[in-house]
Amino acid sequence: MTTKAIIFDVDGTLADTEDGHRQSFNKAFADNGLNWHWDDALYNKLLKVTGGKERIKYFVSDFLKDFDPPADFEGFVKNLHAIKTAHYTTMLGEGHIPLRPGIKQLISDAHNAGITLAIATTTTPENVSALLEVTLGADWQSLFAANGCGDIVPHKKPAPDIYFWVLDKLSLSAADCIALEDSQNGLRSSLAAGIKTYVTTNQYTRDQDFSGAAGV
Repeated sequence: MTTKAIIFDVDGTLADTEDGHRQSFNKAFADNGLNWHWDDALYNKLLKVTGGKERIKYFVSDFLKDFDPPADFEGFVKNLHAIKTAHYTTMLGEGHIPLRPGIKQLISDAHNAGITLAIATTTTPENVSALLEVTLGADWQSLFAANGCGDIVPHKKPAPDIYFWVLDKLSLSAADCIALEDSQNGLRSSLAAGIKTYVTTNQYTRDQDFSGAAGV
């Protein structure tokens, strides 16, 4: 069957963004007077949870047993994540995080060949826009027929919700598409939606289990 659409994850797939996220979290913690620091080893463990706000909550619940959360914990997390996002988008705007090798050419070739392109990610719309405006240009949205990101669905990866949302927007079946992912959670999400998936690993995901992938 001819591939009609390619659905891209963003963080770790389009660009090696995860270390930029890690640094931005640490800056947000410092801005808030918190003595928290996520090094590479800890961040690798935290990546088992998708979504920045969810990752902060997981860190507090599983790694900070003695932390006394504020009364408005949800507001605390939301504010902390907003500050982190501001640091991260500044980093992207300064061009510190390029696309991974071959990605820009793949997007261009697929678009020119008439293959529909879409995004399925847990990262925020602000993060996606900041990355792709710098790397693909101000009209980057014209390249993608669907942009599924952030909290647009109730359950984040490894749940398949974001892929079902994208398939609905594209009016395509899972069999018409392939997905590109970088993590076990992402792979579980796309496979649960019935989409053939190829995986490109990075420093944080290379040792994960990619059983079921069409290629790694």
